[in-house]
Order: sequence, then C-alpha cells, then structure tokens
Amino acid sequence: MAQGRMIHVASEQPTYAVCVLGTETQLDVYSSAPTDCTTFSVRTSPGVVVDVAPSPPAKRKPTGSSKWPLAPGLEVSLRMTAASSSTGDQKVQISYYGPKADPVQALLYVTGVEISLSADITRTGKATLTKARKNQKPWTWGPRGQGAILLVNCDKDHPNSLATDSVDDEVLDREDLQDMALVTLNTKAPKDFFTKHQLVLHVAKSEMNKVRVFQANRHKQASGYRAILGPQQPSHPLELPGGQHSIDFYVEGLAFPDANFQGLVSLTISLLDVSKPELPKALVFQDSVTFRVAPWIMTPNTQPPEEVYACRIFDNEDFVNSLTALTQKANCKLTVCPLEESMEDQWMQDEIEIGYIQAPHKTLPVVFDSPRNRGLKEFPVKCLLGPDFGYVTRGPQTGGVTDFDSFGNLEVSPPVTVGKKKYPLGRILIGDSTYPSARSQEMHQTLQDFLAAQQVQAPVKLYSDWLTVGHVDEFLSFVPVHKKGFRLLLASPRSCYKLFEEQLKKGHGEALLFEGITTKKEQKLKDILSNKKLREQNSYVESCIDWNREVLKRELGLTERDIVDIPQLFKLRGDFTGTFKAEAFFPNMVNMLVLGKHLGIPKPFGPLVNGRCCLEEKVRSLLEPLGLHCTFIDDFQAYHLRHGDVHCGTNVRRQPFSFKWWHMVP
Repeated sequence: MAQGRMIHVASEQPTYAVCVLGTETQLDVYSSAPTDCTTFSVRTSPGVVVDVAPSPPAKRKPTGSSKWPLAPGLEVSLRMTAASSSTGDQKVQISYYGPKADPVQALLYVTGVEISLSADITRTGKATLTKARKNQKPWTWGPRGQGAILLVNCDKDHPNSLATDSVDDEVLDREDLQDMALVTLNTKAPKDFFTKHQLVLHVAKSEMNKVRVFQANRHKQASGYRAILGPQQPSHPLELPGGQHSIDFYVEGLAFPDANFQGLVSLTISLLDVSKPELPKALVFQDSVTFRVAPWIMTPNTQPPEEVYACRIFDNEDFVNSLTALTQKANCKLTVCPLEESMEDQWMQDEIEIGYIQAPHKTLPVVFDSPRNRGLKEFPVKCLLGPDFGYVTRGPQTGGVTDFDSFGNLEVSPPVTVGKKKYPLGRILIGDSTYPSARSQEMHQTLQDFLAAQQVQAPVKLYSDWLTVGHVDEFLSFVPVHKKGFRLLLASPRSCYKLFEEQLKKGHGEALLFEGITTKKEQKLKDILSNKKLREQNSYVESCIDWNREVLKRELGLTERDIVDIPQLFKLRGDFTGTFKAEAFFPNMVNMLVLGKHLGIPKPFGPLVNGRCCLEEKVRSLLEPLGLHCTFIDDFQAYHLRHGDVHCGTNVRRQPFSFKWWHMVP
C-alpha cells in the first residue's frame, strides 16, 4: 500500500514538498497558524486538490472562496491530479485571518510525481495489472480477497542445471520467467527530480532469503535480467533519470511456507530525499506489494489421474503388465522406473507424494520427496524434476528417519464440509501414535510443520502406530462416486468374519484361502473361523480402526452412509523388542490404486465359492453399484510378502483442483 508524509507549512518562508499521484498528503495548517488568527482559506493551482475536514466552511465569500475555522482536530489533505513538468510548478496558498485587516500568507510549492508498483493483486492472471494504492488492504483470503501470489521457482527449466531454478541467481531462458511474478514500477517526474531524490527497492531482512527479484533491461533478453534482491541483498538503489519510465521486475519465491515462515513477503519501493548530503536520507513516500507464497497442495483419489508411476524389480513383471492394462482402461500414462534406477526399491508410494502449486498465471506439479532415502532416493530428482515439474523435500536427510516419515503415511481426503467449516481442498491425513511411549513413533516434526504451514489442507492425525509399518494407507482409502463425491473405504475384520460365517453356513467351510500360492500354506475357511487367537487379534485391530473411524467422521464431517467396510483380516507379529504390531493376513484390498472409476485392488486369494473368490465378489458387490470397476491385481510375491500392496507400490500424478486455493478461508 502507498504511504506519504505530512507537510508542515510556515508563514515566514515558502515550503517545498513532493506529492505522489494517487496518495493524499496531510497538510499541517493548524500548528503553523499565527496565534491571533481564527480562520483560514486555501487557493491552489489547477493541478492540486485540497480537502478540508470538518466541512462545510464556516463562511463563504461572494467570490466563491471559503473560510474554515482553525481548531484542534482540523484535517487538511492535498492530492495531485497530474505529474509536474518542472520542480515546484504547482502552488498552494494558505491565508490566515485574524483581527488585523491583512491576512497572513503561507506558500507551498508542490512537485507532483508518479511512483507506483503494479502487480496482479486481483489474482486474474491477466497482462493488465492492477496498481497497488492507498486503499489496498493487507493480503486477504476468499473469493473477494486481494493480494499477489508468488510461486516457489522449484522446477528446473535448463537441462544443464544441477538443482532447482531457485538455487541460482540467473534467468536462463524465457521459460524461467513464466515461473515468476511480474511487478512493474511506473515513474513520471521532472527531469532534475532524481538529482535530489532516490528510489530504493527493498524487502525486510527477515524475508530476503525467501524471495529473489530480477530487474529487466530495456531489451528484455534472457541475459539482461539482473538479480537485485535476494539472499544477502535486502535492498537495491535504483538509478533512474527523470521523465516517464516503466521498469519490469520478476519475483521468484525461494521458500515454501513453513514453521518459521507464514508465506507473506512484501516488496517495497521507498522514495528518499537526498538533497542535503550533511543529513541522513529522509523518507518521503513508500508503496508496497504483498505476496503470499503459493502452498504445496496434495490431490486426493477423487481427482482424475494423469500419470501412474511404478518400479521395475526382478520379480514383478506380471504386476507391471497388470498395471499397463489398468492404466490403458483408465486412459492415463504409465511411467515405470527401470530396474537400474529403482535399486530394487519398489515402494513408490513411500518415496514421494505428487502435489502442485498454483498462481493465477500458472500451475505446475511439484513432487514432495520424503526423507526415507532408500533405493528410490534419486528418482524424484533424476526422473521428475525438470521443466514445469517442481521439487521440494523436508525432514532429516540422514538418520532419525522412521517408517512414519514415508509417504504411505501421508494421505488427503476429498473436499469436505464439517459443520459450517468448508475444506474445499480436503484435509491431510497423517498416521501417528495416540500416546507417547518408549517405542511409539510419529512423523518427523519438520514434515508435520511443513504440511500444517501450507494452511489450505488442515492436517488430521490418525492412529496408525498399531500397524507393523504404521501407514494410514493400510486401513483406509477414498473412491469417487456421484452423489457425495466420494466414499471412505475402511478395512474391516468384522465385515470379513461376517462374510466367512455366511459362507460357512452355506456349507463352504472347506474352501481354501491362499489356494494356488506355492509360498503360502493354504488355510480352510472353517479353520480361520475357529482360530481363537486370530479372532482376538482382529478384535483388537477392529478397535484401532474404530478409533480412527470416529476421528474421521468427526474431522471430515462424515456419517456411516459415507463409509464402506472392506473385508480384511490382520495378524499380529512381534518384533525383537517383544512389541506386537498388525499386518495384513491376506493382500490388503483397501490398499488399492484408484484411477477414476477404475480400481486396481490387491488380489486377496480368498476362499473359492463356486469357482469365485468370495472376497472379490463381496468387494464387487460393495463398489460396482457405485459405478466403480474392480480389477484385482496379483501382488502377492513381489509386494504383499514384503509388507505392502498395490497402493504402496504405485504413485499417481493427478489433475489439480478446479477450485483456486486463494478463494478459501483457512
């Protein structure tokens, strides 16, 4: 917003002042009035407008001039209607009246100049930008909010760059400029104006490592963009001649919102009076544009898929072939990380989460790289980071990383409304422990801080420490449907036992689980039902899932009608500390790949009834009436036996929300 200073006039000698177009400058008339004067009048040149409050005037003369009383609380302001062609070419004459016949005169010579920063504060993304002016409010949320938006320049437009574009202080090509926000400085002043005045562009020192500003030369060639603000450079004096000029600056974000950074950055232009070298520079005027750095946004299963990622390992050829067929049905691209790149690390879901950042003029996907850093640690940088594909990471890169820091433990709900509170971009879901103990785990605090600081997808903590791996995708998923927009799928031992008991009553107790799996002992349906230890374990698991069920209903505004119970059994396994945690007894069907209406579900190898898997048939009966298509994928050897399933072994880049994040109110 623009801000000027107060002008004090004097009757002993003329006063000289600068007034910037678009601002109202306060004129101190009262304190300089002679002691015996009680009223005053004002005459101005055509280019000056003076407003007096309170009004109307106490007395109006036949000639049309007006007198106002001199009293405490008097406010007089002036504004210019055009820039001056020469210094002091506009005049204000103030006449003070008292008991003497002749009034006392005070003269003010005013130089009108244009100095303004322009940016896309209306968030239209159009080339015609709106000027920041005195009435500009601070950065505000909502459909009627205002304030500029800044992207973190986290992609890599030049193939020879070693890191993201935000690391260097160069503009390598025109594509790099598209990731930045345009700010224009417009000036119009007398030719000799900048011999006694100076313009300085600056950011707060606390923000200088969050932003970089490039100044364009007249020809606007890629080699002609000079970094003038950024790390270690909080201010830059501009060398400008008089006359009329328009200078473009390009602003790039260097940091996402985080625990110690709310995401707000202000770019300010200051006009300084340097006419008296023996004195410090005097501040005459300021104008500023406030940016909010665009948050990193996750996309839920309900968003249409664009590209699926998976890994090639030595024994998953059939799995990859099944994915190929499924992605063709869903009409989306499949990218398979080759064996030499995956380093036998098939857990694509754990390594990365693909979201996006968005400004009115541009949207680009951004991969969030987890700190797990196993075989796939090079994949996000080598295979994803590039032109218009950004990169961000958080958390400890060496040591101190647990399974909870893998991104199978990071999900996001579809848009929800909870009471009167709307979450148009959904809410982030993080697995956690319900209470601290010597062996409890939680997502690293730096990751939690980063996710919470984005503000637009307020995180919810769920209880997942009862699981061996500890990830939320082991007991929940979301699928798109027509009316509500989605259904929440929850793994349910209770539903599985009910199904098996129904089949037992129908005489199918001899049906085999794991039939055809050479590496797994077959088990009869009736033996599973009679296994008291297994039933007790699943009763415990059900209580853990029920805890999350209530949290999800409360925090996402769901009812039981929004939840579908997917039959699933778990077993408890002890570790070297004697702590028992749960893992899926058969391939975890809720750990599925959702590609629009097409679902890639782990093949459970359940009991065959009349030649059909009763678990598959049950899931079909639950999901296909919702308009979904179920494809069961054999992931037993390559994934399930290694404590993961289809969702764990895949990842998806999805379409961004049509809803603009700046239209919401966090």
